[in-house]
Amino acid sequence: MADFLDVVPAVRDYFAQAGIRVDENGFEETYSRIAEDPAHSKLASKIEKAVYDYFGSLVLPPTPTLYDHLLLSLRGKDVIATFNWDPFLLQAAKRCGLLKGEEAPRLLFLHGNVLVGFCPACSALGHKGNHCSRCRKEFKPSRLLYPIANKDYRSDPMIALQWDELEQSLKDAFMVTIFGYGAPVSDRAAVDILKGAWAPNTPSVMEQFEIIDIRDEDDLLASWCPFIHTHHYEVHTDFYDSWIAQHPRRTGEAYRNQYIEAKWISNNSIPTDLGFPEIWDWYEPLVKRERNT
Repeated sequence: MADFLDVVPAVRDYFAQAGIRVDENGFEETYSRIAEDPAHSKLASKIEKAVYDYFGSLVLPPTPTLYDHLLLSLRGKDVIATFNWDPFLLQAAKRCGLLKGEEAPRLLFLHGNVLVGFCPACSALGHKGNHCSRCRKEFKPSRLLYPIANKDYRSDPMIALQWDELEQSLKDAFMVTIFGYGAPVSDRAAVDILKGAWAPNTPSVMEQFEIIDIRDEDDLLASWCPFIHTHHYEVHTDFYDSWIAQHPRRTGEAYRNQYIEAKWISNNSIPTDLGFPEIWDWYEPLVKRERNT
């Protein structure tokens, strides 16, 4: 968010035209201020449309990306919960010709998404523009922007469902990876929900917490210490050094073998130089093994 107004200059122009001074803390603080002022309702609507238009225009390159590798490396028992508005995860999921149905991880969109739609009558999610399979009504676009001073994730039916599922997933989880999310003070509502669901507060826990971030490790630990049980954590600056990327589709098994069963293991790192469909061919033996067992 630090350079948001440079990335989406239309928003900066709208602020300037309305004579709105951008808060020193950036876009979110400024948006929060105008969104809670009825006199600026039209301006808020223009900004929301500009944000939708920008993120909706983004497209993955035709070659495999980190998004493709991440989806292929997780299984149906896994969850990817994202705060991102961009369509990349859904674009990667749509073009994956290997994973079928429950073989792919569950996707949760905690702040909405430009490609996600919602049917409030049926509490069903789908691609924006498609129709609900139950009532046949067109999915409504998900909400993206929330005033940060009062981020009430329970007031929006779609967002509430996403957070409910994340809470249950965290309670059941053995390994959690935090990828680039800084747990900002401004998003205290989200941090409190996460903390309530994932709190290693029993003496016998063996849960593993992994952080992928370019920030200083001491800074990261200061943010995430309530989520970490003693020494059960790792910090990486690169996704491809993570347990997910070093042991795709067998992440939990590899960790258990090494640290609980005390076995020697070898990495099976994602080959980052393969294109489509070669990368699917590389993953196929892993998926076939899952199907056969």
